Amino acid sequence: MNEKILLLIKPDGVRRGLTGDVLSRIEHKGYILENLRMHAGDLSGLLDEHYAEHIDKPFYPGLKKYMTSGPIVAAVFSGARVIEGVRSLVGATDPTVAAPGTIRGDFGRDWCSGALENIVHASDSVQSAEREIKIWFS
Repeated sequence: MNEKILLLIKPDGVRRGLTGDVLSRIEHKGYILENLRMHAGDLSGLLDEHYAEHIDKPFYPGLKKYMTSGPIVAAVFSGARVIEGVRSLVGATDPTVAAPGTIRGDFGRDWCSGALENIVHASDSVQSAEREIKIWFS
């Protein structure tokens, strides 16, 4: 089965010049880059739609501030079991404990900024990927 996944390179990843490194790790695994777009400017509407289930949670204002702190690169990759494969490459959400060799393990750390700056977002299911791709590539 050929799946698709949305990958977001968050503002900290873009700011630190890691976009090429992140994309190439996924391409080197053999997944196909199908679409790529840089989003800059007012991303409030996109973020509210993307994180709709979190809007009322206490951490959301900090997350939104972090996610609007700079450009975001959105990418769509495809391939057999791409969701499982990319999420394995990305590593644990908390960059402090993400395994070495993963994107978050190699590039992420806790910056004590109040938000979890963890370089990337990757869709966690086929349904999430379909919904998120529509948001970022409409």
